[in-house]
Amino acid sequence: MYRLFKEHFARNVVSLDGIWTLDVPKTGQRYYAIVPGVWEAIPELAAFEGVAVYSKAVSVSKGCDIMLRFGGVSHTARVFWNGDEVGSHYNAFTGFEVIIKGVSSGEHRLAVEVDNSFGENSTLHIPNDYFTYGGINRSVELHYLEDAYIARQSFYATENLDGTFDAHVRATVCALKNVSDVQYVLSIADKSTKVSLNQLSGGECREIEVVLPSIMAERWEVRDARLYDLCGVLYAGDRSIDDLIDRVGFRTFEIAGEKMLLNHKRVTIKGFNRHEDHGQLGMSMDAGTMMCDLQLLLDMGANSVRTCHYPNDPLFLDLCDELGILVWEEHHARALPGDILRSELFTKQISDCNTEMITQHVNHPCIYIWGILNECESETEFGHELYRKNFEQLKHLDPTRPVTFASCRHFKDVCLDLVDVVSFNIYPAWYEDVPVSEYLDKLLKWMDENGAKDKPVLISEIGAGAIPGYHDPFRRAKWSEERQADILEKQISAVLASARTSGLYIWQFADVRVDEKWAMRRPRTMNNKGVVDEYRRPKLAYSTVKELYNK
Repeated sequence: MYRLFKEHFARNVVSLDGIWTLDVPKTGQRYYAIVPGVWEAIPELAAFEGVAVYSKAVSVSKGCDIMLRFGGVSHTARVFWNGDEVGSHYNAFTGFEVIIKGVSSGEHRLAVEVDNSFGENSTLHIPNDYFTYGGINRSVELHYLEDAYIARQSFYATENLDGTFDAHVRATVCALKNVSDVQYVLSIADKSTKVSLNQLSGGECREIEVVLPSIMAERWEVRDARLYDLCGVLYAGDRSIDDLIDRVGFRTFEIAGEKMLLNHKRVTIKGFNRHEDHGQLGMSMDAGTMMCDLQLLLDMGANSVRTCHYPNDPLFLDLCDELGILVWEEHHARALPGDILRSELFTKQISDCNTEMITQHVNHPCIYIWGILNECESETEFGHELYRKNFEQLKHLDPTRPVTFASCRHFKDVCLDLVDVVSFNIYPAWYEDVPVSEYLDKLLKWMDENGAKDKPVLISEIGAGAIPGYHDPFRRAKWSEERQADILEKQISAVLASARTSGLYIWQFADVRVDEKWAMRRPRTMNNKGVVDEYRRPKLAYSTVKELYNK
């Protein structure tokens, strides 16, 4: 399942999810693998790193042009159609498309060479404090295309003085062949409009900007979400040749001095950092498993999720749209070393990630802020220029949302002037043996003197570790569930009591697998700071968070 709703009625779309063959050239072995999924679910491949090839027979019902849509491949893909390479992509956490022209009816062979290894061609996927799985980790679809199609639609809303909204839409229409008498019809809520494009030439893409004014719409609120279908239909003469439907929400999000306002009301973030990882499923979870995660988060009183440290599956964002959960989404970069940050390849790969993240996810009303470059060189002049360029790109792609980054450069960060919201990762009482309130007050004072004054402040990470099932009720030693609960009680209470902060994101929701190179710092080769374990079994801290977040 790619989305929670039907994106097309005029366009014929066929899911290619299911059983694929999986060949490992290194060993000569063949397996059967589920798509979407990760190959680590196969016992013999639980620790495999390298190249493997997914393949399946694909039946095409008529001669036409087609599009192959991949939700995600981890982390590098080369796509082959009947043995010919037709496309490639890097990065596990954003989707991509491959168009193949003049496909005949009948059976064809689709193969995807997947590589999850680290090396000189990968700057975003490196040995890290989370695991790089291998496989086709998100859904695959086959789209039948006519002479022209709607490539994308981006939406945002502005509020009028009378409480109505204007809907602003930018659509991109692409022609595969010469086509005449082309019309684009857009509708949302009780409004619609028609734009005549006349003649399109094969290979041409044309952008359309439309404003639908004075829409009477119910607002998208936290835990009270109202969604609307944004419907674009493409006509050639009187024949509909393509369509694209997305779900959007009408809401405002503003920065007012030190406050964040959703629909003109102050919002305090009570959130969790969440990795796409599960003890049995790895990074590839179905909608039901995602929904279970969100039900646990809601039960604890959370109202927000930070997608550390990469763009999340559109299915997860759809669920957050439905449930009214605010999302901080960020691109794929975590604590990267300086030689990578300074490389030309990194510049290209992170730029591609920025573009794909925003163009693919911009319509989700749950996303209220974009984040970049978690814990990178924000204390240096080079870092300031790096952050500036990335923020500039994000603002160009989406000028409607605020931007931030999670810093760990305590008392030396030089990039706070670049952000709309200041965010810091802190671990008092865990990594720093200092009272939480004392450390927080000291850091907040320094921030206000160094670029944070009159800006909202979020604590983007805070937490402590506990090995599941390890109890020490008397000493309450580190790594015991008791110590984790004690520390989280102090941390959450201090942050929520501070008038200067706009909330926090606990690190983290669930324990996650880490790369072997982190094993000496991470018992079980896991990041054990979850309030539930990797199978979602609650630790003692679950009840602590639930009590404090629900106050």
